[in-house]
Amino acid sequence: MLFISIQDLEAAINYWRERSPATGEALELCKEASALANIYALMIIQSAQRVPLENLSERARLAWDAYLLNKDQDVTNK
Repeated sequence: MLFISIQDLEAAINYWRERSPATGEALELCKEASALANIYALMIIQSAQRVPLENLSERARLAWDAYLLNKDQDVTNK
């Protein structure tokens, strides 16, 4: 079973927040950051340090996979 640490999840949320900052008066997160933030919130409530990859919703899994695919490319392009 594969797990995501709370630190890695936070990094993914920050990645999406940097790529697509919150908008509107409510400062609404982009769909990718929002999907990952739901899991992050549950982890905080449950005092969990990691979450099984299989527990991610489809939306969160797509955001996570895209983060993994693009995070290193974005660093080298800066």
